[in-house]
Amino acid sequence: MAEEKGYFCLVLHAHLPFIRHPEYPDFLEEDWFFEAMVETYLPLLDTFEKLTAENVDFRITMSLTPPLCAMMSDELLKERFRYYLYQRIELAEKELTRTKNTEFFEAAKMYNTKFNRLKELFENYYNSNILSGFKKFQDLGKLEIITCCATHGYLPLMVDRETVYAQIKTAVEDYKEKFDRKPPGIWLAECAYAPGDDKILEKEGLRYFFVETHGLMHAVPRPKYGVYAPVYCPSGVATFGRDIDSAKQVWSAECGYPGDYVYREFYRDLGYDLDYDYVRPYLHSDGVRRNIGVKYHKITGKVELNQKHAYYPQDAKNKAAEHAGNFLFNRQEQVKYLEGILDRKPLIVSMYDAELFGHWWYEGVDFIEFLFKKIHYDQDEIKLITPTEYLKKYPQNQVVQPSMSSWGDKGYNEVWLNGGNDWIYRHLHKAGERMIQLANKFPNAHGNLKNALNQLARELLLMQSSDWAFLMTVGTAVNYSTKRTKDHITNFTKLYEQIISNNIDEGFVSHLEQRNNIFPNIDYNVYSSIKINFLK
Repeated sequence: MAEEKGYFCLVLHAHLPFIRHPEYPDFLEEDWFFEAMVETYLPLLDTFEKLTAENVDFRITMSLTPPLCAMMSDELLKERFRYYLYQRIELAEKELTRTKNTEFFEAAKMYNTKFNRLKELFENYYNSNILSGFKKFQDLGKLEIITCCATHGYLPLMVDRETVYAQIKTAVEDYKEKFDRKPPGIWLAECAYAPGDDKILEKEGLRYFFVETHGLMHAVPRPKYGVYAPVYCPSGVATFGRDIDSAKQVWSAECGYPGDYVYREFYRDLGYDLDYDYVRPYLHSDGVRRNIGVKYHKITGKVELNQKHAYYPQDAKNKAAEHAGNFLFNRQEQVKYLEGILDRKPLIVSMYDAELFGHWWYEGVDFIEFLFKKIHYDQDEIKLITPTEYLKKYPQNQVVQPSMSSWGDKGYNEVWLNGGNDWIYRHLHKAGERMIQLANKFPNAHGNLKNALNQLARELLLMQSSDWAFLMTVGTAVNYSTKRTKDHITNFTKLYEQIISNNIDEGFVSHLEQRNNIFPNIDYNVYSSIKINFLK
């Protein structure tokens, strides 16, 4: 077998905001998690199982963010997810009868098979703990799991170093608890980097992170190999830049693969299509029509939703295989060209939101499976690799200072700081300042005071989630994201006032601990200025 000419690193960023509402029997925004479990996370694990069973050697890098890991580990959410999945199985079985002898029968059969397979995976393979599935493939050396900022906090807009440190340190400790090892690298929330933040990564033993293309191309000095090799920051932490060519083929709304007309239409759903009484058992307790995750139509073309044609799973699968072949061909051509002009084997880093595969682009998980099989069986020019493996092969790399950047619209901070969400920052900054003040004032708290300070830290982290500012900007779930921000600010302020007046309400602290129970082992001292003295 010939030696490879270059390397391909696929990076999936798996993240959802921490949404858990025990105070309600069901909650609309919890469906984001259940849908992603059914359409992205479990199908990806199923693909890893199949590839491993077939002895297909593959490599993939995934960030599993602390909020997502917390939801995957939470007993209440696991129970609610099981109910959600059982409902889908019940509906799919009814649909086999209803759609018999219709053009929708093939799709109904596909859902029935899929939902039952996911039940088998979730309950029997992973014993309701899918983190054990991801850990399995990490231990096999197929999957490199990296961490992310603790609550996906947007680091470039944090004014105090202590708050940046807390986002990183808390995430690293959480990763160790979940995966019994140190994280090798990190995905900075929104791929957003501010010069100097890498010093904190180095302090916490993180070896690498990723930046958007221009974050590397605008580095000083300019990188000799462009985005086709990692560089070292002055701190010694490596950074990998995103390849824009491969990104565009999958990501672009205009020319990306997911827009192909044979693929499943995301917006046409049985929750709206069928007789109300028939779908009522699969709606929330409020009875309002909404997506229930079973869709029978293909994209068709630029036509109205009610004019979409029937979806045929096999046609879509064939198209995913075709697109995987085209994607691989383009990477081969890229590598051939780069090999001729670089004095080392090039690395192509393709970075995407994990939820694109399976959730937004239903056939995206099939695409990954076909791609890995084609790389394994059909060629020898490109080899799959993880960042850690590449750094072992090429430990000597150029030292540059990457520029401030994000992968948001226009490439900088505007998505998270604009006229629609700028009101949140005076509160985030003040809360951060108060948290640091109390951590410095009470270095050795215990009992009720310690519990209150730890919950204070949780509320601050949760209000810092970049998801809330993002949702305010894009205009989806604006009411929810606004309410979540205000609720955490209110909780934080009440706790702060109770602590400084030495009048802690144990019932209130306990209520928040049960409701916002992320990071059960958090230590509020992570905000102590002494801890980050190395930055001074």
